[in-house]
Amino acid sequence: MTDPLQAVRDGYDRWAAVYDHDANPLQAIEEPIVRAAVGDVRGVRTLDLGCGTGRHALWLADSGAVVTAVDFSEGMLAEARKKPGAEKVTFLAHDLHQPLPFADGQFDLVISGLVLEHLRELDGFFAEAHRVLQLGGRAVVSAMHPAMFLRGTQARFTDPTTSELVQPGSVPHSVAAFVMAAVRAGFRLSAVGEHAPDAEFASRFTRAAKYVDWPMLVVLELVA
Repeated sequence: MTDPLQAVRDGYDRWAAVYDHDANPLQAIEEPIVRAAVGDVRGVRTLDLGCGTGRHALWLADSGAVVTAVDFSEGMLAEARKKPGAEKVTFLAHDLHQPLPFADGQFDLVISGLVLEHLRELDGFFAEAHRVLQLGGRAVVSAMHPAMFLRGTQARFTDPTTSELVQPGSVPHSVAAFVMAAVRAGFRLSAVGEHAPDAEFASRFTRAAKYVDWPMLVVLELVA
């Protein structure tokens, strides 16, 4: 039987080599917002769900967090492990459709960047994120805004070796679906941010020019 996730996994394995050099405007708009939401992480036990090439995990560790990071793409994890500071992070291959291999209440903070569109269903993801957080722990979860799908946009890249446009596979969940899955899991919602690029941002990241004032990003701030 064909693994329905194989296209996503294979796509990200292929994307890994250029992921950090793709001038992706979604990452550029997301990273400062997520960092501001996370705040001071010194000594904070942190779990990065869908860590990719380690773009969040590595700055968290460098900022003093105790970081565990999981992703199901071995290609992405291989890139993450090559980077300076990677020795401070515990990287683990894991499919987020499956229960997390961690104890209840093991972490103080969960962070997840641009992963939700690659999940078939959201309830299990948020339930597991809630389970592994201690009472009062926080989660910061970002996602491509569903409005991007109305523009025919989803996660994709051009393979530099073949010039093929590759779309790993995405599911257009709504903002309401994000929020209600988190609430059903037991989270208290402390903030929901919807973010669009402005003209100044688009002047620096030209691929965002057609999305000026159009929502690109959702960020949920949650408390267990």
